[in-house]
Amino acid sequence: MRYDLNLLRTFIALLEERSVTRAAKRLGITQPALSNTLTRCRELFQDPLFIRERYGMRPTEKALAIGPAIRDALGEIDHLVLEQQTFDPATTTQRFVIAANDYVEYVFVPRLVERLQYRAPGIQIRIVPYGADLAETGVAAGDTALVLGRIVDPPDNLVVQPLMEDGLACVLRADHPFQGDQLTRDAFESLKHVNMLPPGRLKKGLFEALGRQGLERDVAVSVTHFLSIPELIATTDYCTTLPNLICRRFVRDPRLRVVTPPADLGTFPVHLGWHVRYRQDPAHQWLREQIHDVGRELMAEGEGAR
Repeated sequence: MRYDLNLLRTFIALLEERSVTRAAKRLGITQPALSNTLTRCRELFQDPLFIRERYGMRPTEKALAIGPAIRDALGEIDHLVLEQQTFDPATTTQRFVIAANDYVEYVFVPRLVERLQYRAPGIQIRIVPYGADLAETGVAAGDTALVLGRIVDPPDNLVVQPLMEDGLACVLRADHPFQGDQLTRDAFESLKHVNMLPPGRLKKGLFEALGRQGLERDVAVSVTHFLSIPELIATTDYCTTLPNLICRRFVRDPRLRVVTPPADLGTFPVHLGWHVRYRQDPAHQWLREQIHDVGRELMAEGEGAR
């Protein structure tokens, strides 16, 4: 039997996206072209495969049954082709889309770009936001190369590895009335706080850490970006609790001072995730190695500063 391999790629795109619009965008084709391909898929498998509903396309039982085998087969074909390709970081002009949360963009991305400018001067990096919804980043569909942040309950087609961990510290203005190296519980709870409200799970992790220690905060200001915090702390008697690696950058400002929280707030993880189709891609493998190297460097620097 002869059939077009693109039929299977269209089938998988629809299975993962559950939307003709999103699947067509992912494949780089028009919606009418995708609809025509879907008709051919239905003829090939002798099944409707997808039922149109109000909010998208619902796969049939047959589509769900054959989906994993087709996905695996396409993955093996991709791996076979990619293994024959070579990658030269010194000459590449490849573009990578990376989904990153605010913490990663502030702490990690500058160090990664610094590393890449010498090893791969022609490489292009585009950062897109990552909160808590993997589907919105495009990484689960394979449109986005990598995701960096806290990844919880990833889909089966996403490979996830631990990248690094970071702890938490507090920041006050340098001439703050409290002058100890570690905040007391009473001082922590009596101060007004500046709170960071990222869209992802870093916020949840801090709230849970405070709850485990029975610590309460009087939050006076909540912001959505780390860059607004130094000025707020430097001009008030407020306190903020942030990841150690961000605090280390803030302490370069002579107006600020880092102090230890009144209790151990633990650590939070940073993960690296990518679609299984990129497992054997030489370019992606090389970029992941660079990311792991940066993670190890940052962890070593964090340990050395303690």
